[in-house]
Amino acid sequence: MRLKNRFSSGRKLRHVLLVSLGLLGLPGLAQTAWAWEPTRPVELIVPAGTGGGADQMARFVQGVVSKHGLMKQAIVVVNKSGGAGAEGFLEIKGASGDPHKLIITLSNLFTTPLATGVPFNWRDLTPVSMLALDQFVLWVNAESPYKTAKDFMTALKAQPNNTLKLGGTGSKQEDQIIAMMLEGVAGKKLTYIPYKGGGEVAVQLVGQHVEATVNNPIEAESHWRAGKLRALCVFDSVALPYPAKLSNGLSWQDIPSCAAAGIPVEYLMLRGIFMAPGVAKEQQAFYLDLFNKVRATPEWRGFMEKGAFRQTALSGEAYVDWLGKNEQMHRQLMKQAGFLAQ
Repeated sequence: MRLKNRFSSGRKLRHVLLVSLGLLGLPGLAQTAWAWEPTRPVELIVPAGTGGGADQMARFVQGVVSKHGLMKQAIVVVNKSGGAGAEGFLEIKGASGDPHKLIITLSNLFTTPLATGVPFNWRDLTPVSMLALDQFVLWVNAESPYKTAKDFMTALKAQPNNTLKLGGTGSKQEDQIIAMMLEGVAGKKLTYIPYKGGGEVAVQLVGQHVEATVNNPIEAESHWRAGKLRALCVFDSVALPYPAKLSNGLSWQDIPSCAAAGIPVEYLMLRGIFMAPGVAKEQQAFYLDLFNKVRATPEWRGFMEKGAFRQTALSGEAYVDWLGKNEQMHRQLMKQAGFLAQ
């Protein structure tokens, strides 16, 4: 296992050096000689709607792979959001042995089967790579009277149950789980309003159809830059490590953690890649190398900063271990919220 890890680290270092020397895009260096590589376009399934965080990352990856010629075949992004993402998960589960299908995952990898009872589990797929962990921010409209997270929680505690409207993506998924955790801290009920995707959630807040959201940074970033939204806190244990000023003299780093703001709620979301079951080891290895190359590009570093991601990447046994622990965490959270399928 140590030799394998050493090989992986050495290979990653080699790609980083190629990027730093400006060599990755040169003929003969963008491609690695593999025992297997795709022979037709590769379908990258997004088990969510357009405009959300998973969709944006999938299309970004598509563009980077094409720009740098990292793969001879094209990546085609396909949204399959039906049944809280079950449509996409069931398709790739049923594509056993097909190495030309990938899926980019979010927390519905765990929440959808737990909430609906759909016959699917992450163990039905082949894990490839955790690309990053995505954050959640408590957002309000820029014209909102809530200037801080403390203001928001004070109002939630003072108002009658179901007065304050909070928008999020889907039902019994990560956004509503965070809403339930906020209710637990405040001892009051919110009115949670589900939308089809993170892009729509942000637009609804800009239009003041809801009073708050818990969108990912990348989903609300453009509206924040335009001065239409206000970020109150990030649901992480620490502040974000990105100092570039983006909105009214503020950076991602200037947004306090919700814990520091008196809201002891933390939640991070997976952005990871899986393949269908029954694929060969050399096919899995090809895609692991491909995504290591993507992560080594300067464009990826810019995308991580733009979306304020936590740059945690895992593969192999470490990735599988993380998945198992997070499945159990979601099972417990959803049990507490009453979201488990009966």
